[in-house]
Amino acid sequence: MSAIKKIAVLGGGSFGTVLANIAASNGHDVSLWVRDSDQALRINSEGANTTYHPELQLSSNIEASEKLESVIKDANIVLIATPSLIFENIVKRITPLVEEGAHIISCTKGIKLDPFRSMSDIIKININSSKNSVGVLSGPNLAKEIAEEKVTGTVIASSDELLINDVKETLSSDTFKIYSSDDIQGVELAGALKNIYAIICGIAESLKVGENAVGLILTRSMAEMSRFAVAKGANPITFLGLAGMGDLVATCTSNLSRNFQLGMHLGNGLKLDEAKLKVGQVAEGIRTLEVIKTESASLNISMPLVDSLYNIVFNDASSKTFIDDLVNNPHEVDVEFTY
Repeated sequence: MSAIKKIAVLGGGSFGTVLANIAASNGHDVSLWVRDSDQALRINSEGANTTYHPELQLSSNIEASEKLESVIKDANIVLIATPSLIFENIVKRITPLVEEGAHIISCTKGIKLDPFRSMSDIIKININSSKNSVGVLSGPNLAKEIAEEKVTGTVIASSDELLINDVKETLSSDTFKIYSSDDIQGVELAGALKNIYAIICGIAESLKVGENAVGLILTRSMAEMSRFAVAKGANPITFLGLAGMGDLVATCTSNLSRNFQLGMHLGNGLKLDEAKLKVGQVAEGIRTLEVIKTESASLNISMPLVDSLYNIVFNDASSKTFIDDLVNNPHEVDVEFTY
């Protein structure tokens, strides 16, 4: 057993809750930041986050609070699992609060525009890198299955070996296996980009396109993801691993995926706002779609599936058009994992 650490988890949603519970079940002291006092009170009194995981009995080592200062105080590891929309605001708020030497880990799969920034970029812009190390946690991590203690793998990416080792010691369990990577850019882009293609696969499921077509969509999705990531300096080999292919397959084929659900609702004829209401939780893919559409156009990167989905979501194109666009696209090279 490693030394007991103070772990701060920012975000009491589905993923933040299960991460907090793993760390707490491993004997660490966990402070879970949530956005309002009522939610904190319910979690502390009921020993469960009934909003997201009513079936999961939380460890008594977790204390929820809406007070960011007390959650961050003395934390050795800070796991940020908030929606991307508020991520930057939260990072700015914790910047004067984090302890020197604390590890700051992004667990949020999103990207921001104007300028183009990943979540780890936002951390590095605001947090003094000479005092705090930065990492990214990403993989095929459907929170409901983690809560049910089904076997899951994830990737911790960082240039700091101590951070990688500390995260592994803190979050590893008999059912939660952690692999390491030094490609922060690749791991992070894979986690964000795959949400776009999960929406497309949800549309495909609603249209009953068939298993062969799904195989086509997944592999072309991988080609687009890696093409974009290489242009941004990532290692294409990263996309063959858990953070890439692993997360893409899990998210693009599971009804547990919020983005997949969103795509199914869109394919069944619902407008975007109606589909979001049906899903009920934040689906990051739409925000990421807007960012990647703009950035790929500015860099002249061919991403036909992104273009098709954008036209479906924002230009009222038929949900069936992405199949026609895919088949009629003149780009016919199969594997493109080149530097």
